[in-house]
Amino acid sequence: QVQLLESGGGLVQAGGSLILSCAGSGRTFSSYSMGWFRQAPGKEREFVAAMSLSGSNQYYGDSVKARFTITRDNAKNTVYLQMHSLRPEDTAVYYCAARRPVWYGDIYDSEGSYDYWGQGTQVTVSS
Repeated sequence: QVQLLESGGGLVQAGGSLILSCAGSGRTFSSYSMGWFRQAPGKEREFVAAMSLSGSNQYYGDSVKARFTITRDNAKNTVYLQMHSLRPEDTAVYYCAARRPVWYGDIYDSEGSYDYWGQGTQVTVSS
């Protein structure tokens, strides 16, 4: 089992950047595939990015490709989401999620695929 805690959210102007962090508890963090999702008011939760447990594979939602980057540091039990060229439509609560993969290279873009979730961090992008 793993517990997740996001941080790094805040208020930023359009065109700016933020880096979100998700710290995981336990000594088995490197055994989990990780993902980032977001949920804007009145909308469904949306896939943002995912990474395999080794970090060798990444996958991004269409709306964030070329602007966001997911990375992880297993020595620090942390996964990051670097966000650049932020837009007002990126405003949402951002969640990280984890699951044990079927295969070490697997990545998952479905909300229902994940077993563990953080509490979320708010990102607000002003125009």
